[in-house]
Amino acid sequence: MDRLTRHMLIGGALVPAADGRTFANVNPATEEVIGASPDAGPADVERAVAAARHAFDTTTWSTDTDLRRRCLVQLRDALRANVEPLRALLVAESGIPVGTTAGVPLEEPIGYLDHYIGLLDAYAFEHVLPTKTIAGRPTDRVVRREAAGVVAAITPWNHPFYLNICKVGAALAAGCTVVLKPAPDTPWTALAIGAIAAEHTDLPAGVLNVVTTSDNAVAQILATHPDVDAVTLTGSTATGRKVMAAAADTVKRVTLELGGKSAAVFLDDFDLQQAVPALAAGMCFHAGQGCAALSRLVVPRARLGEAVELARAGLQHVAWGDPTEPGNIMGPVVNAAQRERVLGYYELAAKDGRVVVGGRPTDRFERGYYVEPTLITDVDQSSRLVQEEIFGPALVIQAYETEADALRIADGTPYGLSGAVFSADTDRAMALARRFRSGTVGVNGGSWFDVESPFGGYKQSGLGREWGTEGLEDFLETKTIAFPAAG
Repeated sequence: MDRLTRHMLIGGALVPAADGRTFANVNPATEEVIGASPDAGPADVERAVAAARHAFDTTTWSTDTDLRRRCLVQLRDALRANVEPLRALLVAESGIPVGTTAGVPLEEPIGYLDHYIGLLDAYAFEHVLPTKTIAGRPTDRVVRREAAGVVAAITPWNHPFYLNICKVGAALAAGCTVVLKPAPDTPWTALAIGAIAAEHTDLPAGVLNVVTTSDNAVAQILATHPDVDAVTLTGSTATGRKVMAAAADTVKRVTLELGGKSAAVFLDDFDLQQAVPALAAGMCFHAGQGCAALSRLVVPRARLGEAVELARAGLQHVAWGDPTEPGNIMGPVVNAAQRERVLGYYELAAKDGRVVVGGRPTDRFERGYYVEPTLITDVDQSSRLVQEEIFGPALVIQAYETEADALRIADGTPYGLSGAVFSADTDRAMALARRFRSGTVGVNGGSWFDVESPFGGYKQSGLGREWGTEGLEDFLETKTIAFPAAG
């Protein structure tokens, strides 16, 4: 583990911080310091940006699709070969339950690199428009899609490995060079990707750089630096606003995947037993620390009591506790500040609504940032419990009167990341799904989460898309070249 997490990757070399500083990495399940990470200062970030700029400007990386394909295949294969040490460090630093790491938290994203490897074969980086007389002359035109340049990729702590791969894979496939800056709570997964890339791929020096820092002011350099052409951030909406404002001075391209307060609407013809218990339990996956989690259930008022009891039953069967135990789907939240934040919402729930299950700090463990799975109902639409992202294992159930009222409730937050509709009539559910103001909607349990499906939000849930062809195009510029038609 130490081999993969000791150094940052800057300019093709694995290096400590220039001044030798480090910061502690804390296990959220035990509150113990499990190691240290390089604590980059401004000089380190400047070196990383300079290396990325030099690599973009002086190597063939942005134009050589064969090289990019080969390096992404090498990275995929090397990550697979190191999956067990990656699993150990991911569980230790993030609290993600080990039993879930065969899926989205770790193993699946390695395979997701195949999506971008395939696009390097299939995507039309250049196409020709039909000959047309323009300004009196027959003219031919070529439309090119070219790499945007140097990308700053800023990632959060909730699903660090997945999000690091998501951003790095897309930007590298597009021909960009990258400076990856992970959250200070989960630095090791990013450092490991950098070490594996340095040791096992033919990436030219400076194409991928990884810097870790405990200082947000240092990280802010990436959003303002004139040699950074694009910023991609996954994080809170508040952080997204700051990054967007900081990037405005140099008019950077900005991709933002931000918060969510997603609702599942149950129409009056649906059997609640088929979905409510599972959705309630699913809200506890990784302690509810997922931006697209269905954190609200919107049900007919006449069936509110039924929905609450089904959700209660679902929560009672959630296996939670030590993330190293394979049977658990929920571990701790990531740090002490996040635990206090979630508990603050639990206190608010006792005032603004009715707490059906949980709502307290747990006494099951002597140490660790654990909170109880919690079910809340009888909450007004204006409450912060409805309007703000809790980012913990808290499910809110709301009642509606009419189908139009259900849509008003579902869309009635600043967010628009995801949602779901359930109905015995698929056409009826599809009609309502088309009216949602959100980037993804599942109908009757259909899953949109796939590398070919673009993911992102409306409103204050963000800008741009990840995955799909759109995820590649967010890192491409468009150039039109016109010339006189032959003959």
